[in-house]
Amino acid sequence: MTTQLSGHDLSNREFFIRRWEQEYPAFQAVLRALPSDQLDYRPHARSRSAGELAILLASLEQGSIELCTTQRNSYNAAMPWHPADRPATLDEIIAAYEVHHKALAEKLFMLDDSTWNLQAWLVRGEQEILLKDTVGGLMWIALFDAVHHRGQLSTYIRPMGGKVPSVYGPSADDAGVF
Repeated sequence: MTTQLSGHDLSNREFFIRRWEQEYPAFQAVLRALPSDQLDYRPHARSRSAGELAILLASLEQGSIELCTTQRNSYNAAMPWHPADRPATLDEIIAAYEVHHKALAEKLFMLDDSTWNLQAWLVRGEQEILLKDTVGGLMWIALFDAVHHRGQLSTYIRPMGGKVPSVYGPSADDAGVF
């Protein structure tokens, strides 16, 4: 896939990096809009809590680093970076998201197109293959999954008493809108 921008054809990897960078401010805005005292909020007993979704967003960034490095991403329900002895605070979640995002940026900029196109796996445990694609294909899936969960999380903000930030355009909570 090539996309043209400013007279320059972008490879799939370059287009991914551009799109991923453009989504970053929206991820930050949604995470920062969460009321920090309500991370246990969930709209239904079977839904993930706001805190679990926020941790998932940070963990998707972390897992993508592993994917770029080893061509494997371990599906891990436990999020290895957060405190084991207590729930993570919103500040810790945001800090982890930003640290993982920066580390992933370094990995992405070091990748070349041939590595981007290497076969890769999403695995559970040592041997169970959940998904098989290329590094790039799994990176796109991770980005789409993160965008999906960001949208899910953004629907929690207003019932939690927060203000929904602008993602792709103004929200009803932006001043003077609607």
